[in-house]
Amino acid sequence: MLVPLLTSLVYGEGTVVFLVSMAVAVVVGLALEQLSDDVELGPRESLFLVALAWLLVSVVGAVPYVVAGYGTTSTLAHPVNALFESMSGFTTTGATVMGQISTDQHSHALLIWRQLTQWLGGMGIIVLMVAILPQIAVNGAQLMDSEAPGPSLQKLTPRIAETARVLWLVYLGFTVLMVVLLMLLHFSGVAPNMDLFNAVSHAFTALPTGGFSPQADSIGAFSPAVQWLVIPFMIIAGANFALFWFLLNGDTGRFLGDTELRTYIGSILVTTGVLAVILFLGAAPTLRLGGTTEGVTENALRQAAFQISSLLNSTGYATSDFAQWDAHAQILLLFAMFIGGSAGSTGGGVKVVRWVVAIKAVKRELVTTSHPEEVRPIRLGNQVIDEGAVRGVLGFTILYLVLFGVGAVLISLDAARVGIHMTTLEAASACLATLGNIGPGFGFLGPFGSYLDFPWTSKLFMVFLMWIGRLEIIPVLVLFTGAFWRR
Repeated sequence: MLVPLLTSLVYGEGTVVFLVSMAVAVVVGLALEQLSDDVELGPRESLFLVALAWLLVSVVGAVPYVVAGYGTTSTLAHPVNALFESMSGFTTTGATVMGQISTDQHSHALLIWRQLTQWLGGMGIIVLMVAILPQIAVNGAQLMDSEAPGPSLQKLTPRIAETARVLWLVYLGFTVLMVVLLMLLHFSGVAPNMDLFNAVSHAFTALPTGGFSPQADSIGAFSPAVQWLVIPFMIIAGANFALFWFLLNGDTGRFLGDTELRTYIGSILVTTGVLAVILFLGAAPTLRLGGTTEGVTENALRQAAFQISSLLNSTGYATSDFAQWDAHAQILLLFAMFIGGSAGSTGGGVKVVRWVVAIKAVKRELVTTSHPEEVRPIRLGNQVIDEGAVRGVLGFTILYLVLFGVGAVLISLDAARVGIHMTTLEAASACLATLGNIGPGFGFLGPFGSYLDFPWTSKLFMVFLMWIGRLEIIPVLVLFTGAFWRR
């Protein structure tokens, strides 16, 4: 909280908020310190620590929102709203209940805290995948052990701490690079409203595929040049960060030869091309203001590339209100939301590598049905995937889809209970946007909309969805099984 505290001193606003919040964090930390011991963590303790720590961090992260809103009409004064915003930040979801988003309504310090929670959460999830899950062989860790999604993250360096440090440097390097490039656009006059505060804020939320913006119009508030610049950084954020370490060390073969990376880039290119054609043909009438077609091709391509790059890997930025596009474009965007980022990235969703494995498994079933004597292992590149990992991928994918369906029904029913009418697409997008850590949905949940109108029960349920979605579902759900608590 030193970053927002310093910001408050620079702008002369919100200093007390973060002094109080830091005091609360210190008290909580000292209390936890009294409970610590030197017992080594086993698999069960590690799972419990991961799940509980992510939840507790979000609770502590909600304190600045509550303190800032105390005695005001701010929507964040309500503890449930504050927890929703904090969980959305640390899980890099990007869904918001903030209502009006501007420096006129909220202090610069509170907004930079909101951005910073996503930056911390994005790198935190990578270190989690590196340091803990591979060690206890749970869920996506089996794939990392078999090196199926690409280079094994935990083997970048001999020690976990060194590996975490390496990934932090890569992550920090891309963040600084984005700030520098945005400021160059600002000083060149191409992006006059992209000042240092906005540059840092958007770098803090682009690299973790978060999507929070201090501007009500998100990236749409800036020039096309800024929009084009943000696209490659969103794509980078959805790729396996270990690959960039090998690329920086001159191992281009491992970078270019990665099956998941090629599939990820291919998915972006194909869906972008299809969406650009749909938009050019009139799916977004605002692209043809004044009845002219001048600039429509570039606009359609930019809008398609931006929205696909943002939603496919769960970033959640927007340059256009795609909630107003026609059904064809929205269905394609919904399809892109299901794909997700790469394993070892800050992206959410099912993950590209799981879809690759699942499709290969289905293809194998079709072949072995007519040729039962054939032995057909599943490969990614030259690597044969362990059958246990294949079953784990299929199990996770089915569980994800079941949670998506059940969650959409529950959200729809709870909304109807308080008189909120939701279409099927809106309910589905609300569940997918929170479970997949994407952020915006469709209808009133569009990129310039808010989750504020939902009842507190739905918001808490969505907090749960964001929590389990960010931690790959199984590490959290396993805590609710009887087997976890038995010796």
